[in-house]
Amino acid sequence: MLKEVKKYLKKFWHLLWVDESLKGWIFAFIFLFIFVKLIFFPTLNFLTGTPMSLAIVESCSMYHEPAIPLIYNFNNWWESHESKYDITKEQFNEFTLKNGFNKGDILFAVKAKPEKLKIGDVIMFDAGQNNPLIHRIIEIKKQESEYIFSTIGDNNWQSFTLTNNQLGIDEINIKENQLVGKAVFKLVPYLGWGKLIFYDWRKSEAEQGLCEEN
Repeated sequence: MLKEVKKYLKKFWHLLWVDESLKGWIFAFIFLFIFVKLIFFPTLNFLTGTPMSLAIVESCSMYHEPAIPLIYNFNNWWESHESKYDITKEQFNEFTLKNGFNKGDILFAVKAKPEKLKIGDVIMFDAGQNNPLIHRIIEIKKQESEYIFSTIGDNNWQSFTLTNNQLGIDEINIKENQLVGKAVFKLVPYLGWGKLIFYDWRKSEAEQGLCEEN
C-alpha cells in the first residue's frame, strides 16, 4: 500500500514540476489555480481575520501626485492637500501608508478592530459598490456603544456624502459592520494590473488607465 502511494506521489510530482509537455503545463496550471483559490487565500484570510487580506487598488483616490513628474516629495504634496486634514504635517507623516498608493498596487490587510482603529489608518469598507473602498480615517465618533468612522481619499478633495455623489456612497458615517479590513502596507506595486487590465476599460474614460497629476 505504501509503495503504491509513493508511486503515485512520484508520478504527481513529475507531472507537476518536471513534465514540460502540454499535458504537464495544463496540469500544473489547474493545480496551482485550485491551490491558490481553495487553500492559499482561505488560509491567509483566516489568519489575518479579513475576507480580503490581499487587496488590489482599483482607483486613484489615494494617489499622491508628484510636484515634478516621477519625483515625489511629501512636503510638496502636503502643501497642496493639508487643508483637508485637521492635523499637522508631522502627525500625518506618522500615518500608515503616508505616501498613499497607486492604482494597481496590491495591499496587505488585516482585520479592522473598531476599538483599535485610529485617525490616519487606511481602512477597507463596504460602501454598497462591487468592491470595498480603501480610504483614510479622518474622524472617529462613538454613538452609544458603536464606533462611527469618517474617511477621505488622499487624492479626493472631500469625503463622499449622500448629497455629493450619484453612487449613494456615504463615507462620513461608516459603521462597524461595514468594515472589511485595515491596510497595513503595500505588498507589491502595480502587479494588480494583471487583473485590472481585463475590466478597467469598462469604466468611464476619466477613470481609466494610470494615475496622473491633477
